[in-house]
Amino acid sequence: MNKRVEKALNDQISKEAMSSQYYLSMASWAECNGLSGTAKFMYTHSDEERFHMLKLIKFVNERGGKAIIESLEKPPVSFKNLESVFAELLAHEIRVTDSINNLVDVCLQEKDYTTHNFIQWYVSEQLEEEALARTVLDKIKLIDGDSGGLYMFDKDLENAAIASNGVSIEPNQN
Repeated sequence: MNKRVEKALNDQISKEAMSSQYYLSMASWAECNGLSGTAKFMYTHSDEERFHMLKLIKFVNERGGKAIIESLEKPPVSFKNLESVFAELLAHEIRVTDSINNLVDVCLQEKDYTTHNFIQWYVSEQLEEEALARTVLDKIKLIDGDSGGLYMFDKDLENAAIASNGVSIEPNQN
């Protein structure tokens, strides 16, 4: 495996692990603040991000590289409110998208078309992640602090988490 591509993939492995931890921290915050639906949604997304990491690890190792598991920085543990949670989440997903785009660029510069092809799944996934974060943030803004609206919103997120909970987190899938 090309060493520059391997380094970029290992950097992305760390980012995906951090994303999982970030969602996990948000899940814990939501759970402690009575937002069980939001917590379930965040726990589910933490698992998805871990799946993304595992998929990269397996790819690197199968291609003759060596996946490196780095230590992670501590994610935030408290948030101002639910709107700030999703605003931070959107900003985080945008940073991950930038990282994926950088990885695509490295693959093209190094003429590693196999990895480029593999990374296209992540490109599509990031489009979905950003769109979901924007949609959720827009809905929170519509609620504008209304407790009844917040209750219904939390229930909607719980139902969304339940609906997507059938997603396998096995790295061989997809």
